[in-house]
Amino acid sequence: MKNNHFNKGITLAALGSFWWGVIGVIYFKYISFVGHIEIVLHRCIWTAFFLIITTSYFSKWQIFFHTMKNYRILFTLFFSGLLIFINWAVWIYAVANNQIIDASFGYFIMPILSVLLGNIFFKELLNTKRKISIILVLISILFLLFLSFRSIPWVGLVVALSWGFYNLLRKKINIDTDIGLLIESFFILPFALVAFYFVVKEGFNDFTISNPSLMFLLLLAGPMTVIPLFLYVRGVEMCGLGPTGMIFYITPTFQFILGFFYYNEPFSISKLVSFILIWIAVFIYLKDLYENN
Repeated sequence: MKNNHFNKGITLAALGSFWWGVIGVIYFKYISFVGHIEIVLHRCIWTAFFLIITTSYFSKWQIFFHTMKNYRILFTLFFSGLLIFINWAVWIYAVANNQIIDASFGYFIMPILSVLLGNIFFKELLNTKRKISIILVLISILFLLFLSFRSIPWVGLVVALSWGFYNLLRKKINIDTDIGLLIESFFILPFALVAFYFVVKEGFNDFTISNPSLMFLLLLAGPMTVIPLFLYVRGVEMCGLGPTGMIFYITPTFQFILGFFYYNEPFSISKLVSFILIWIAVFIYLKDLYENN
């Protein structure tokens, strides 16, 4: 029974990671003709509405209102909401502008940067292998910095740092993932609605009643955001952070494969060398996770 529970968790985490790495990339790339600004706004708006539906379905409004009374949690969620918005915006920009490989760079280094952040802010101990992984990540970034300024994957760095600090803030508070994301979405929603109003006013919107099929496609940005999150978080709950940390690398691996082989994105020698350093760091990190779980 215990093995079945663990295996189910691994399966859910793998499905969530696969969704982020493949289904999410293909979906957002497919609708990229709309423009990354409008897509980001739709992702914010429909994620909030989809979470309202799930909160009602799972009868979690009591938890929501109880959380709203805790100003310390709300303060933290305001800033984590800002970080998740930055993460969404930059990632969608990357997909729309043929920089999926650079975004995958961010998701490759994110868990290792999170280990560094855990050491800095939570005094979590680092063993030798994790120190080596962190050093290799920093070397790969510096390599691109000094070799060619234009080749710095700033997209990947912003994706990694925004997601890493987001997880750092969420680690400081004890709240259900979906309820936390709902409150974060409510912080973002007013700004997204105002921005969308001006997009419509200026006539730059593709979301119109005259095109119901496109309306439906853009509306899917909500479930496309929430469903993989539910799958992955449920997997974490069932089998732990260590195993799912290894499973997560499905996401950047498939992003890289799609960006390079399917969307034919450019991949310079300097980026190749940097990625090789990252892959070595990831291998050392995953080996350490496997040996300690």
